Amino acid sequence: MSVVTRFAPSPTGYLHIGGARTALFNWLFARHHGGSFLLRIEDTDRKRSTPEAIQAILDGLKWLGLEWDTQPVYQSKRLERHAEIAYQLLADGNAYRCYATQEELEAMREQARKEGRPIKYDGRWRDRDPSEAPADVTPCIRLRMPQEGQATLHDRVQGAVTVDNAQLDDMVILRQDGTPTYNLSVVVDDYDMDITHVIRGDDHLTNAFKQAKVYELLGWEAPVFSHIPLIHGPDGAKMSKRHGAVGVETYRDKGYLPEAMRNYLLRLGWGHGDLEIVPTDQAIELFDLDGVGKSAARFDFDKLDNFNGHYMRQADDSRLTDLVQERLEAELGRELTGDDRSRLLAGMDGLKQRAKTLQELAESAKFYVHRPQELTPKAAKQLAGDARPRLAQLSDRLESLSNWNQDLIESETRDFAEGLELGLGKVAQPLRAALTGSTVSPGIFEVMEVLGRQETLARLRAAATTQDTEAGQ
Repeated sequence: MSVVTRFAPSPTGYLHIGGARTALFNWLFARHHGGSFLLRIEDTDRKRSTPEAIQAILDGLKWLGLEWDTQPVYQSKRLERHAEIAYQLLADGNAYRCYATQEELEAMREQARKEGRPIKYDGRWRDRDPSEAPADVTPCIRLRMPQEGQATLHDRVQGAVTVDNAQLDDMVILRQDGTPTYNLSVVVDDYDMDITHVIRGDDHLTNAFKQAKVYELLGWEAPVFSHIPLIHGPDGAKMSKRHGAVGVETYRDKGYLPEAMRNYLLRLGWGHGDLEIVPTDQAIELFDLDGVGKSAARFDFDKLDNFNGHYMRQADDSRLTDLVQERLEAELGRELTGDDRSRLLAGMDGLKQRAKTLQELAESAKFYVHRPQELTPKAAKQLAGDARPRLAQLSDRLESLSNWNQDLIESETRDFAEGLELGLGKVAQPLRAALTGSTVSPGIFEVMEVLGRQETLARLRAAATTQDTEAGQ
């Protein structure tokens, strides 16, 4: 049997973290078994489903690298097929028309609340003669669920789960307006799409019992169900926006790499020994449902940052330069020149060692393409006293270097500092402040080599000139 999985989001909002993890698990399971990963857009809620939300889901999956194998299926285009199956169940005696009015249903719910009973349909039209039906009520169609005994679901993650059939009421499968309900549509679509494994959040576990009954009554083989625990915030509470329950595009915009997000989402609920860093090709090789835990995972931004920092250090410098260039051009409002890009690329290896996100990386790289307009307070302190005049003296000595490389620059700077009976830091830190506007950067002699002779000397002399101007005021 060829494995076929699916991700079936409702386009009523963004692709959130929980949905992204569900998609990843389905994608990895299919890839691990050499099967297919399909996408179904469950857009039957026409009031809340929007083209923008659909596009956000598609874009989010593509950014994560979770490509699906065939054209997406849109549930809204399959309503006739769903209704066809509802009428088939009716004709076979496995469903019945219910003429209960909205007023009756509300009174039924209110009575259950008063008596402290579960709110469920009381089956009043289950065996009633249709000749008694009121002429002015359009019926819905309900499934005949068993009323006695128990039902057991053999779940690949949760194990054997048993419920009393009395807890499952006769659910509506076709509304009064002729539209199908979720628990019917999902079964019909999964069957027609040849889905073999349904992997989704455990908030759907109750639905699985209802759906399994639909499969049984239709004589269809049910897929293997796997219900994965939800993701909680660091405090153990349900995920919310303050915990990071936002669309994956937010993580993209903040500067996380897709491979880091895949690895992090993988580890939110799945494990293989002590492995933490699991590149995608290894994840495909190792992933199976046996590694999925039964407890809720906790989202941790610090851990995500650490994952992202790791993958940024492993990333190709040219790729990172492209990503940083895009961010810097947006911030600076201009296209970077060829020289700008060359400096970024040359300095990228040193820059990426410290940054944890592309946002941090772009900020730390900005001085390579844009002369600092302001100094940080700590950097300003480094240029106090005699520091600026010393930079002017050093720039004159550096100008005469035969070759502009960091070894020669460092050697000349050390000689200069020793001649003044100063430690190297007394010269190097003012250098860093003048060239980068900060006290934090890659190695300062690397920075000077990347900036080049002309730009380095121009910045040093500008720093010295600024001091002279201020002293004359």
